[in-house]
Amino acid sequence: MAGHSHWAGIKHKKGRADKERSKIFSKLSREITVAAKLGDKNPDMNPRLRTAIQAAKHANMPKENISRAINKSEISENKNYENLRYEGFGPFNTALIIETLTDNKNRSASSIRTILQKNGGRLGESGSTSHLFSNCGIIQIQKDVISDEEAFELAIDAGAKDCSQKNGFHEIITKKEDYFKIKNLMEKKTKSIFYSAIEWRAINYLDLNKEESSKMIEILQNLDELDDVQCIFTNANLEN
Repeated sequence: MAGHSHWAGIKHKKGRADKERSKIFSKLSREITVAAKLGDKNPDMNPRLRTAIQAAKHANMPKENISRAINKSEISENKNYENLRYEGFGPFNTALIIETLTDNKNRSASSIRTILQKNGGRLGESGSTSHLFSNCGIIQIQKDVISDEEAFELAIDAGAKDCSQKNGFHEIITKKEDYFKIKNLMEKKTKSIFYSAIEWRAINYLDLNKEESSKMIEILQNLDELDDVQCIFTNANLEN
């Protein structure tokens, strides 16, 4: 959903129908509600909530929806959501990491397992695919408001691992444990962060042809339609 994994990029290029937009807003709202419930309702005092609100704004979610999601945290005391990670394999030896925010782990596991099995994949044990990925913090800053040199200096001074230039933005990579600290430092220096998240980035990508990519995209779409699924990461390099 909120990640800028390769799959998220492909999905974004395909455009967002009203139904898909509604699904995205629903998932973003759930994360905002849980973040507000677990911590301070002031985003300045709650890094997870601040990140969730930034993701919602990036998806053009209306302010009233964001406020409603924060307020909902006060009336959803009986519902306890867990962040659970599922690892598995798709067709063509592709690897998947699926992050969920769920109040029923049996439902989540069963739904994910069914989709994978129907499409030539399988759900794996914990650790079965995570070694193929790097779990890291990602911060993206618009290129038109800060130079390459300034972005690099900002990243190094904050203690980031790497800074590279992409199409239209600078991408700064941090260790997972340093993500919130570095993001806070960078927010004090620049207001131009337009995306940030903790992601699973594939260490090596598996190239798929057009036919294989089409099959893989169908599976990713089916997984993404599940209410409990928040983010999907894959090592498939999709051709579109």
